Amino acid sequence: MKYLSEFADPDLARKLLDEIAATVTRHWAIMEVCGGQTHSIIRHGIDQLLPEEVELIHGPGCPVCVTPAESIDRGVQIASKPNVIFCSFGDMLRVPGTSRDLFSVRAAGSDVRVVYSPLDAVTIAEDNPDKDVVFFAVGFETTAPANAMAVHQARERGITNFSALVSHVLVPPAIEAIVTSPDSRVDAFLAAGHVCSVMGTRQYEPIAEKYRVPIVVTGFEPLDVLDGIRRAVAQLEAGQATVENAYERAVQTDGNEMAQRMLDDVFDITDRQWRGIGEIPASGWRLTEKFRDFDAERRFDVLDLEVAESTTCRSGEVLQGLIKPSECPEFGVTCTPRHPLGATMVSGEGACAAYYRYRRSGDVAATGG
Repeated sequence: MKYLSEFADPDLARKLLDEIAATVTRHWAIMEVCGGQTHSIIRHGIDQLLPEEVELIHGPGCPVCVTPAESIDRGVQIASKPNVIFCSFGDMLRVPGTSRDLFSVRAAGSDVRVVYSPLDAVTIAEDNPDKDVVFFAVGFETTAPANAMAVHQARERGITNFSALVSHVLVPPAIEAIVTSPDSRVDAFLAAGHVCSVMGTRQYEPIAEKYRVPIVVTGFEPLDVLDGIRRAVAQLEAGQATVENAYERAVQTDGNEMAQRMLDDVFDITDRQWRGIGEIPASGWRLTEKFRDFDAERRFDVLDLEVAESTTCRSGEVLQGLIKPSECPEFGVTCTPRHPLGATMVSGEGACAAYYRYRRSGDVAATGG
């Protein structure tokens, strides 16, 4: 098969595929909950190498993709204000809000800067005491410790012109929302190894037990993903539903306890909107009362902003695994990386971007753009 030669160990890949084929006896749908895993699957053709009984469903594992339009609109409002330096990771600049994105705000003359660490934003605030410096703190549990550290450092160093616009989301509540949806077809999950390296695996145990759904923690290399699929299929065929750690070289049961203490100090659990999905209870973080002075939503009075999601973009259905990107009629036609309708086409981890980049267009010609 054409894809096998691209694996680091083609013989091992063939062995894993043979084991899956020898084990599976019926249709199973497995959702990977990580955009990095999605790109590995599409780039290396894992979904096409698997037996037809095994279907892979792409989940909401891209932090940029699930950031709601209202968070973008808050960022746009704050960044447009005079005397503000708005700092963000680069992949957030093209994510569409209701009518504008941060890139257009920068093009209009506002001071919007791409940084590579939240601590860079703290330094910018220290170097520019006459400016309000805001960092756009988005992502899953993986990026949260560094963002929490930035807020903690600003407080310890007395840097009062720094604040964070927080839009953090949490994986376990999203998995529970998906598995309890009446439209769900998911039989098992591949959990994100980098999230579990911070939080450990214990949070997933009640979900696996309550809903009788296997959850296998995997890495992002194609062989990691294949091994995770093999383990998930084996559990499903055996009627088991446990949390299995297939990424032991990076993930421990209890995770990074020092990082967790920092998170507990800086963040509280809150309900959170997910783009295209809606509100998921207890699925996000916000700053604790101790750090309220560093909350950009409060500082710039954008707390109550509510917006309507796009009715054209179907990324919400993609994020819930209800459709493949190529099943959206706008995919590769009006929605391309240069002119994205939704965040799943913008992000480097988005499923729509992966399908476009690797020409998984179905009947749609994903060229041009």
